[in-house]
Amino acid sequence: MEPKRIREGYLVKKGSMFNTWKPMWVVLLEDGIEFYKKKSDNSPKGMIPLKGSTLTSPCQDFGKRMFVFKITTTKQQDHFFQAAFLEERDAWVRDIKKAIKCIEGGQKFARKSTRRSIRLPETIDLGALYLSMKDTEKGIKELNLEKDKKIFNHCFTGNCVIDWLVSNQSVRNRQEGLMIASSLLNEGYLQPAGDMSKSAVDGTAENPFLDNPDAFYYFPDSGFFCEENSSDDDVILKEEFRGVIIKQGCLLKQGHRRKNWKVRKFILREDPAYLHYYDPAGGEDPLGAIHLRGCVVTSVESNSDGRKSEEENLFEIITADEVHYFLQAATPKERTEWIKAIQVASRTGK
Repeated sequence: MEPKRIREGYLVKKGSMFNTWKPMWVVLLEDGIEFYKKKSDNSPKGMIPLKGSTLTSPCQDFGKRMFVFKITTTKQQDHFFQAAFLEERDAWVRDIKKAIKCIEGGQKFARKSTRRSIRLPETIDLGALYLSMKDTEKGIKELNLEKDKKIFNHCFTGNCVIDWLVSNQSVRNRQEGLMIASSLLNEGYLQPAGDMSKSAVDGTAENPFLDNPDAFYYFPDSGFFCEENSSDDDVILKEEFRGVIIKQGCLLKQGHRRKNWKVRKFILREDPAYLHYYDPAGGEDPLGAIHLRGCVVTSVESNSDGRKSEEENLFEIITADEVHYFLQAATPKERTEWIKAIQVASRTGK
């Protein structure tokens, strides 16, 4: 009887011999993790046994690489994976930890709620707290803040975070708020912006988080960026990044020239409505952008010549300028979710 598939999807994996990061189709089984060069491959490129393994998250061994976690096997071999965004990393980490625990206890994997952290009070769930903080109506308001001739977009101050925690009765006092905010920072739910907050994180202070109006922070998937003495051209260029992120993840994209398929990380923003795509293995700048205002997006069941496509879960975006983009999701559900999200953005964004 084959092991049960618990979770699967694209992650970026660090090579075991060379310091290269490449997107892989990763499958979490009850007893191990298989990774494939392509989703359609029949044989995995490698397999990581989970029995006796340990998991580290967040893993901050690689500087600017965010959403990385590490699996260390009983033979002391380290395997590094990078997710596309925070919630995706947390979902993988949660399931891998539970799979390891089930192996140790001789139990079958079953989805039930588990305690996320033993370091915090029983009433605190960092994941749920993070989602509440991001709530567009009742959460922390993201602002454009100026300091030292720089403009920090989509961020907020340290004292605003503590104010919010206290006013929402998530903590009893500001000192307890500092402990919770520091935990959010350590787990990657908050990121430092600006010299003051970054220095506190890098220093040896008891609390790496600062309850200070001059310390800036941001949510890792908020679209944060910093402007410094921007020219008019830069402002126009960055306008497309001002939109709120409403969906992100990895998809296969067909090239316009070679017609080959490559894994790309996509970030969908609305108002203005843009779909940016990146090399998932690294790089802060997008490889390209699709302006969605007035576009048409539909599922695709056949090729341009009318024959049934061999690829599954395809969809097509046709821009207002009549440029065609072909994308492939991992599942029918994922394709439907992307199509609906793009349709909403195209109607509401600039």
